[in-house]
This record gives sequence, C-alpha cells and structure tokens, in this order.
Amino acid sequence: MRTYQAKDLKKFCTNILLKMNVPKEDAAVTAEALVQANLEGVDSHGISRLSIYSERVMEGRINPNPRMEIKQKSHSVLVVNGDNGLGQAVAYHSLKKGIKLAKDSGICAIGINNSNHFGTASYYCQLACKENLGMIGFTNSPPGIAPWGGKKAFFGTNPIAFGFPRKDQPPVVIDLSTSIVARGKIILAAKQGEAIPDGWAMDENGEETNDPVKALKGAVLPLGGAKGSALALAVEILTGVLSGAAFGPHIQNIYDDQADAPANVGHFFILIDIEKFMPYEQFEHYLSMLLDEMKHIATVPGVEEIRYPGERRAREYSIKKEQGIALSSQVEQELSSLANELDVIFPTSNQQNEFA
Repeated sequence: MRTYQAKDLKKFCTNILLKMNVPKEDAAVTAEALVQANLEGVDSHGISRLSIYSERVMEGRINPNPRMEIKQKSHSVLVVNGDNGLGQAVAYHSLKKGIKLAKDSGICAIGINNSNHFGTASYYCQLACKENLGMIGFTNSPPGIAPWGGKKAFFGTNPIAFGFPRKDQPPVVIDLSTSIVARGKIILAAKQGEAIPDGWAMDENGEETNDPVKALKGAVLPLGGAKGSALALAVEILTGVLSGAAFGPHIQNIYDDQADAPANVGHFFILIDIEKFMPYEQFEHYLSMLLDEMKHIATVPGVEEIRYPGERRAREYSIKKEQGIALSSQVEQELSSLANELDVIFPTSNQQNEFA
C-alpha cells in the first residue's frame, strides 16, 4: 500500500468538506478527527469514512451547515440538538461549551441528539485532556449487537471511552466498543475483501462466520458475552433515551442506501475538572505512581512490556506522522473518485514524491 503524509490528507479532507459548504471550522475539525484516527492505527474510523460522509451530505441526509441548539439546563448540564450535522462538528462544539462549564462547576454532563457518526470517541477524550480535564464519553450507533441470546442485531456497538490527562506523557485513553470488535473493522474488511477472525460475528442465522459481508447482515458478538450486551444497553439508555436521540433499531445506518431519515445518533459526555477534586500536581503524582507500579509487574512469557491504554496510540502516531499513512487501493480509488467529482486535488503518495 502507498503512504501519504498526514498534513496532505488533512488538507484534502478539509477541501472536500469545504466544497460541500461545510463551515471552515467544522471541516477542519472533521478532517483532523479522521486523519488522527489513521495516525493512531484506527483505520476503520479514519479517512476511509470520508466517502460515505460526503455521499450522505450531497444526498441531503447529513446537514453540512447545521444550526445547533446548545441548551444549558443547569450550571452543569447541557442538552444539544445537533441539527443532523456531521458528528465530529456536533461533538466538538458541544465539548467547547461543556469544557467551560466543567471548569466552573467541576463537572459537566452533555446529552446530544440529532447527530451522526463522530469517528473515534478517543479523539474527544484527548480534547478534554488537553484542558487538564478527565472525560467519559459514550455514543450509540446503528444496530450491530444482538441482545444476549438473540440472533438479530438490536443495540449499536456503543463505545465507551475514558480520558485522563498526564503531564509530558501521552494521556490515558481507554476507548472500546461493547462488541468484541468495532463494526467499522468488519466494514473495512468487507471493503478490502478480507476474512474476519473467528469469534467476531455471526450471520443472519446466528452462526459464527468469517465472511464480513455475512457478518454485516447478521450481528457482531458482544464483548464478554452477556456483560457486553448489558453494557450496550446502558450506553443506549444514556445516549438514546436520556439524550433524546434515536435508540436501538431506530437509528438509521449511514451505509444503508434505502434509509430516508436522519440517523439521529446520540452521544453522552461527562467532563471532570480534576482541580476541583485535588491539585493537578497531586493527581499527576498519584496517577504516575499507579501506572509505574502497573508497568513494573512481572510479565508473562512472550510479553516484553506492559503498556497503559494510550501508549500504543501515541507511538503509532509518532511513527505514521514521520513515515506516512498507508491507504488500501480500495480507499485510494474511492477518495480519488471523490476528488474528481468535486474538482479537488488528491495528494500524491510518498512513493510518487520519491520518484518525482
């Protein structure tokens, strides 16, 4: 696969979105969130999503220039109507307001409805960490997981994410779906014609499958069996019911060509001002002690190092920032077609640059 510089892909994403009348700040945030996912090794939520976002904007199924309603219900509660905007932009503007409230009151809860797929939840945790805030984030998504014992997808894969800041070190970022694997990885495998591992999904008949196409017609298996199914329900209550968004099978799938209504995805964020609990230096000291002690536990055979969540992400970022982001031929073709359609220049790869 050919590689591309992150700055070039970010500029390309931004230009594509600007062509579709997405405001400059919203385009930049969405581009940054997508490319950062690639830099951190989460390609399923990276620039490969730009094509479907763009298609839905051009069809009118996503609003490129929403008039968001951010209502402050109390000194520490926000309820947001995203007006069917790009999920990244809706989440970003909600967090900007929420961060101010959290620094004032110590904590802020944000319920968001009428949004769309927002990429990786970890991106928003890192935004909070840059402000020395802790964060817990949730989002629902179109049906992907069957209730425990069922064979039909009902809950979304419903990620849960945590972010905790560190001084001069990568933040602790925990980002996991309540399914055994993010559904985006199965979508990417189907797009690239690759088989999926055992234990990831079942087909429409409730039988486990390695075929990503059959898996997308069936259901992803929950994380930890019944426990993952229960967690998916909890996320659905927070992001769908409490936030006033769609829930379960009522969320429209961005990949469903037959859908004729807004996705109405819901998000729920909890922001925590560490300084309201203890001096930040004290928190940093205790957190460093915890992580250092954890990392010095004796390892099992074959494991050289214990890493905390967020370390791998930061290392991948550093490597790919330098070496570039690899794109499959399928993703290259989709983005090149999009570039031609909107008259935007698609960047040259690193390999092409070498021989220029």
